[in-house]
Amino acid sequence: MLFEELQLDITDSSDVEFLDSDRTRTPAWLIRLTCAAHAGAASLAECRDLCEWFGVERRRATIHHWYQAYAEYYDQDFTAEPDRIAVDEKQIQLENEQKAWLYAAIDVDTKVVLHAQLSWHRGRDPAEQFLDELKEKHRVSDAEFLVDGMGYLTALARTDLSGELNYTDRNMVEKLFQTYTMRIKRFHETWNGSQASAERWLTAYTAYYNHHRSHQALDNQPPVEALKQRGSI
Repeated sequence: MLFEELQLDITDSSDVEFLDSDRTRTPAWLIRLTCAAHAGAASLAECRDLCEWFGVERRRATIHHWYQAYAEYYDQDFTAEPDRIAVDEKQIQLENEQKAWLYAAIDVDTKVVLHAQLSWHRGRDPAEQFLDELKEKHRVSDAEFLVDGMGYLTALARTDLSGELNYTDRNMVEKLFQTYTMRIKRFHETWNGSQASAERWLTAYTAYYNHHRSHQALDNQPPVEALKQRGSI
């Protein structure tokens, strides 16, 4: 199931030396495959076994380092122009009972995660900051935002954006939160209890979700490919 999700060209044998903390020449395709396997739910120990199956011995710490740099390898510097955006926040649990709020915005039509960010607080100010960051990353001025509360309508108005209350199409963001939550429960112990570590994990997983996680509703394409076909990138 995992390998059916991945859109990886494993024939590329070039090296990604900056990802390899052991300063050895690990094939780029193996690094990408290992990181994608970890994002897809394989533990660090299972990823180590995967490398060994291909005849490459690497420590779990090395694989963890690869994954932290995963988002840097896959260029996230794309600018989308979505028509409809679902936005919301969800409380998540970090290590040692710490709580944080995960804010996310997703293109309803292509399922591209446009922005995801952690905050220690919930409310109008964090929502406005999140929306301002979204405006810096993508062309969203003409997009219709789908929200589930009046508070977001106020935040949208204060950031010169427009939206409507929607309890159907915006369920896309709830499904995204379910996906994030399943991964968070499995891997939060690798974050060392810090927001910075959690955010690096979040960025890396978002890169995987956008570029490699296939969706049946998108003809088994990853979201970024669907976005390109729509001409919205």
